[in-house]
Amino acid sequence: MALTHDEIYQKVQEVLIDALGVDEEEIKPTATLRDDLGAESIDFLDIVFRLEKAFTTDPAKKFVIPRGELFPENLLSNPEFVRENRVTPVGLAELKKRMPFSDFVEFEKDPAVDKMQSLFTVEAIVKYIEGKLAAA
Repeated sequence: MALTHDEIYQKVQEVLIDALGVDEEEIKPTATLRDDLGAESIDFLDIVFRLEKAFTTDPAKKFVIPRGELFPENLLSNPEFVRENRVTPVGLAELKKRMPFSDFVEFEKDPAVDKMQSLFTVEAIVKYIEGKLAAA
């Protein structure tokens, strides 16, 4: 039986509470991992491991999040994607391709590198998980 959006949200919420030591009321769909919930670089790896564990319902069929799929890596070091601390149109297209689960509306208005963290929200994680479960 497929999980509902609310059931997925609940599990993601539990993972973030455990991984980041935040209170339940801090976890909102629009909350960003870094700015609102205080996640640091090392926390992103922990979140991935905890999500894999939370969504593995059958030990014979493990839920796997490939490295760099939920939280893309190495984008900022590519001069084709970033120039003068801004994400280029090519970089924006690459981000959208790698992160179809994120909302780019606000980021597109001002694609400054330091604003990229706004793409990593609780709702983005929920949508990512929904997509992975639907494809399984």
